[in-house]
Amino acid sequence: MRSIVTMAAVAVAMSAGGAVAQTKWNMPTAYPDGNYHTQNIRWFADEVKKATGGKLEIIVHSNAALFKMPEIKRAVQTGQVPIGEILLSAYGNEDPILEADSLPFLAAGYDNAWKLYQAQRPYMQANFKKQGITVLYSVAWPGQGVYSKAPINTLADFKGMKFRAYNAVTARLAELIGAQPATVQSAEVPQAFSAGVISAMITSGATGVDTKAWEFSKFFYETEAMHPRNGVLINDRAFRRLPEAQQQIVLNIAELAEKRGWEMMQKVSDDTKMTLAKNGMTVAKPPAALQADYQKVGAALVSEWEKKAGADGAALVAKYRQ
Repeated sequence: MRSIVTMAAVAVAMSAGGAVAQTKWNMPTAYPDGNYHTQNIRWFADEVKKATGGKLEIIVHSNAALFKMPEIKRAVQTGQVPIGEILLSAYGNEDPILEADSLPFLAAGYDNAWKLYQAQRPYMQANFKKQGITVLYSVAWPGQGVYSKAPINTLADFKGMKFRAYNAVTARLAELIGAQPATVQSAEVPQAFSAGVISAMITSGATGVDTKAWEFSKFFYETEAMHPRNGVLINDRAFRRLPEAQQQIVLNIAELAEKRGWEMMQKVSDDTKMTLAKNGMTVAKPPAALQADYQKVGAALVSEWEKKAGADGAALVAKYRQ
């Protein structure tokens, strides 16, 4: 049984100069150490520790070792941990605004993904604030593409296929292309393919490398459909308990981590596609007719989402499209 982690474990260390109060924060994330999101989080934690002279230490628990990804938001909200990382769109059932970045073809490409983030951020922060949470920073995944065991040339090729869903939007995408959605977390993807639970998915090249997609999939189609984002969440009460100087350090380094993470994402996007190809996968653009069909499916998803998200959703999309 997983032990309950205190909001902010405080240790007292004796030094030659006297007693120094040290705050230790446990930070769960669902992704492995080789993933650039995790690498960036470890950089953030190291920089905070250095800048505070060791008075604030963030201990990163990667690869869902402390909490599984669907549990992390609640753990932060309830104070079981003071800080954690989530895939924002995985919580779209709680707040449709969090799904905006996972809507296929609404904001394809790096520049559009950043522009959408700027439009989405005020709505997202306002809704999290009501729950005692702040998003410290948010970093996108590379453009999403389709992985499959068999060639995909038309939408008809998806009919009856078991398609991985990691949020409500990708589940609905699977339905609209004629596939059967199956919810599978990132760490469970290889086993799900091997067991026949899924035979296709839409995700980034980074996830493909993390899961060694070449061991269970033969094709990666570069659709650049969307750039879902992770968010590093902090419990507001835990944050307020820090001395003001430490609060400012955390905010300053979070801003740097966000910029650094987006730069890493661009490089990872190219590197991971090369890695997939080097390991024997076919990496290609989808046929033009299929890409056009994807665009139509994407437009239908955006329309459905605007109705679900209400006035805020419509205002967000309008602001992005200005």
